[in-house]
Amino acid sequence: MSISDLFDSGFKKRNEDHFAAIVRVAMSDGVINDAEKEFLDRLAIRLEISEIDYKTILKDYLRHPINPPTSYDRRLERLYDLARMVWADHIEGPNQVSLLEKLCIGLGFNPDNVKYIADKALTLVHYEVDLDEFTEKMKKMNQ
Repeated sequence: MSISDLFDSGFKKRNEDHFAAIVRVAMSDGVINDAEKEFLDRLAIRLEISEIDYKTILKDYLRHPINPPTSYDRRLERLYDLARMVWADHIEGPNQVSLLEKLCIGLGFNPDNVKYIADKALTLVHYEVDLDEFTEKMKKMNQ
């Protein structure tokens, strides 16, 4: 096995685990609603999850471990990407906020703060800040 094969398989596994964790969050209320399904469909494409792997993960998402980033900066990077996807997908109103709150919990943020974190993330994304500004402003809110 070459180094590139090893890197590719590790990257693929990490994306699958990340996708499965988001599926697990979406299933936390026992059902994936239409907005969540559409979001998962788009996320699968962005994470390069094959159709076969997508179906396998949906069927057996508990088999994949939840590995939220241990680094706060990495967590904020994922939150930035997810908030941008939720915003770009035009999941309106309470569904938008509810979905992002679930994703925040899946990323390892404190459940007591997810409402504020999700609202702040969506506000920043609405104003089209870049990752550096997003990270800076999210860190300031915790000070």
